[in-house]
Amino acid sequence: MSGKLDLLKIAQEEANGDLFKYLDGVFKRSKTQPRGVSDAIIWEGGNFTGGVNPVAHALTDTFALNGTIMALDVLGLPFLGVPMMAQFRHDSKLKSLEWFGKMDYTCLKWSTAGDFMVNEGGKKVVVAGKTANAPLRTAAGVYCNVRPYGSITNVRFMPGLPYSQDNKKFVVEKATGNIHSEMNTPGVRMAYAARLFLKLVHDRGCIGRVATKPTQAKEDAVNAGLFRWLLQGTKFKLKRQYAVDAYEEHKDNVHAIVALLPKDFKAGMENWGGDIYEHISDTNFGLLLHDMIEQRECIVYSTDLDGDRLTDLMADAPDVLRKWGQIILDYAKTGKKMADVWKEMGFTMTNGKDMTSVMYRMEGAPIYEQTLGSADAMLQRLLNGDETVGGTKDPYDPRIHFVLINEAYKAANPGNKQLADWLDAQLGTFDKIYSAKRPRYIDGYNQLKAAIKPWGSQ
Repeated sequence: MSGKLDLLKIAQEEANGDLFKYLDGVFKRSKTQPRGVSDAIIWEGGNFTGGVNPVAHALTDTFALNGTIMALDVLGLPFLGVPMMAQFRHDSKLKSLEWFGKMDYTCLKWSTAGDFMVNEGGKKVVVAGKTANAPLRTAAGVYCNVRPYGSITNVRFMPGLPYSQDNKKFVVEKATGNIHSEMNTPGVRMAYAARLFLKLVHDRGCIGRVATKPTQAKEDAVNAGLFRWLLQGTKFKLKRQYAVDAYEEHKDNVHAIVALLPKDFKAGMENWGGDIYEHISDTNFGLLLHDMIEQRECIVYSTDLDGDRLTDLMADAPDVLRKWGQIILDYAKTGKKMADVWKEMGFTMTNGKDMTSVMYRMEGAPIYEQTLGSADAMLQRLLNGDETVGGTKDPYDPRIHFVLINEAYKAANPGNKQLADWLDAQLGTFDKIYSAKRPRYIDGYNQLKAAIKPWGSQ
C-alpha cells in the first residue's frame, strides 16, 4: 500500500458495492498458501523487511475490517490478509474460514457481535455461519481460549457447546416439546485444553480452579473424568475435590478419548505440580470476585458456555467494584477518587476492552482475537456523515487495533527487541494523538499517518 487509503470508500463499498473487488485492487495477491490448500486467496501488504515474521489477519466486517486495514497501513508491518467479509464468505460457502484456520502463522481475528445480512439471489438473508466464530474454531482446530486479566486467567475449553450448528439436526419433539440437538464436543481437543491449563498452573505457580458441572451435564462429567486421568502420576494436589470421582464413573468414555491421544501425551507431566480446587462451575462466579479483590493469582479451567460467562464477569466486575469503592470513599468523606485509589492499590483491570484473548489450535501458532461489540453501529454513523451524532457520541476509538497488533507481532517475533521497542513507541504515539480529545476517525488516521514512519521506512 502506498499513499493514503480511502477509508470512507472502503466503508461505502462494504455497505453498497463490491468490497472484494475493491480490496483486490488495493492489495497484492500473495503466493502464500495455507497448510494443505492450493486455491486460497491470500492478500499481502506492508514492508517485508528486517526479518519480521508477518501475522495473518482475518479481514471481516465493519470496523473489524476498516480499523484493521487502517492500523496496518499506518504501521507498515508485513501482513497476510484472508478475505472473510460477510458477503464473500457467504458466496464462497465459508471456504475462507478453512484458509484462515490452516495458516501456519500467528493469526489475528476480529469478531463483530451482530449477525450480518447479505444478498442471496436478490433477497436479504443472514450470512452463512453467522458471526463465523463457531465454524472458524472448528475449521481451525481450536481447542481452547486463554484470557488473562489482572490476577485471573480463564482457560476456556472450546468448541464444546451442546447445541447444533446444523439446523437440520435441531428439532423440538412435537409430542413432548423436548429439544434435541447435535453435540459437537471433540474429546481430543478437550484433553489438550485441560493439559494446557495444568501446564499454566505449574509454570506460573498459582492455584488452579476447575469449573465443570459433572453432576448435571454428561459432557462435563467426561471432561471432569478426563481431567482426573491427567492428574494421575503428577505432583498436583487436589485441595478440594468433587464427592464423586468422574474418572471412575466414566472410565470407558475417558479411555475412548485417551486411545486417540499421542502415546507421549503425558510425557514430562510427572514433574508438574500445584494446588487444584474442583468447584461446581457456578461457584466460580463468586470465587472470582474474591480472587479479584484479594489480588489472588489463579487460573480457572472452564467449559465453553460457562467460560464465556466468566469472561464477561472478568470484564464487567472492575467497573462495579470501583463504583462500590467510590460509594464507600464518599461516605467516609475521604475526598479521594476511586480511580486513583484503584491504581495505587495495584489493580490493573480497567473495563475489559484491553483483555487479551488467545485461541490455541491443534496445529499452527495461536490466534489472537477480539470482539468489537458496537462496530457496526459506529461504522453506520461514519457512512451517515455524522460520526458523533450531533456531538452526542464519541468518535470511534481504534486503540484496540494497535494494542492487539502490538501483542500479536511480539508473539510472532519472540526475542526481537528492536521490533518490540518500535511497537511500544508507536502505541505511545497513538496515545499522544488520542489522549486529549479523541479525533474523528478519518482525522485520526491522517494524524497517525503524519506522525508515524511505517516499519521498514526508517
